[in-house]
Amino acid sequence: MRFNLSLPKDKPFEVVGMGLNSVDFLCLVPEFPSLNSKMRISQFFKQGGGQVATAMVALSRWGIKTRYIGKVGGDELGQFSLNSIHEEGVDVSSAIIEPNTPNQYAMIIVDGLSGERTILWDRDEQLMYREGELRKEEVCSGKLLHLDGHDIRASIRCARWAKEEKIPTVIDLDKVDPSAAELIQEIDFVVTSARFPSLFTGISDPEKALYELQKHTSGFLCTTLGHEGAMAIVEGETLYVKGFEVKAVDTTGAGDVFHAGFIYGLLKNWEVVEILRFANVVAGLKCRDFGGRKGIPTLDEVQKFVTLP
Repeated sequence: MRFNLSLPKDKPFEVVGMGLNSVDFLCLVPEFPSLNSKMRISQFFKQGGGQVATAMVALSRWGIKTRYIGKVGGDELGQFSLNSIHEEGVDVSSAIIEPNTPNQYAMIIVDGLSGERTILWDRDEQLMYREGELRKEEVCSGKLLHLDGHDIRASIRCARWAKEEKIPTVIDLDKVDPSAAELIQEIDFVVTSARFPSLFTGISDPEKALYELQKHTSGFLCTTLGHEGAMAIVEGETLYVKGFEVKAVDTTGAGDVFHAGFIYGLLKNWEVVEILRFANVVAGLKCRDFGGRKGIPTLDEVQKFVTLP
């Protein structure tokens, strides 16, 4: 099955992303610490992060012309975050700097035994979009729009603008919000984290939760399953696409890169199995290195492991 999207023409960008950016402080520890303990850090890194920002960086590295829309703080971390996106060739002319406001940041503890991470984060409410700050012509300046739903009212507004302009929308969902159902029904490609369907529906079985979630959208629905791969509903049937096995050093950003891979496959009009396989491979290969962006593989690296359509 191919989606055969009718993408709008005469757009200055192929993909526009509106959502989170962050500065990530990554601490690699020998093993996850127990309560009331002390442990020496094995390695420490400071990198740019954030769901949509990282996805735009990955797509830019693969030759896709991208624009990032989001808010950064007026502090040193905000400048660091904005520079980390701009230096990757992503257009940041629509980003807003919020004066006297700290940028979003995260402390990420990476378990040296498994590569799994625990994220501690903070985001100032001033980084949410206020009425009139978003511009429709900027949001709709790409052939495809990517969202993450954390600033949910802004995401709903952007999704509705995109629908008016017949621009396909993709979303990276991992946060349950009271308005999540309203947002989901506006999206063409809903790609969630492994935990989202169960958190949203209250159903513990992942497959049953996904089918319950399907009732809230007429669009394509898929959930990531970590190292196990991805699960989607295609023409009323469950499709499992096996994950790409790799020795994980750090899983930070794997979901963000998965979404970038999914979008790349959409733009290339690959079959759905090929799209999910590619997304699994790029997400898996990212886990070979620390942080959300450092390990993003090149297309040449990907071709060593899978034949691109």
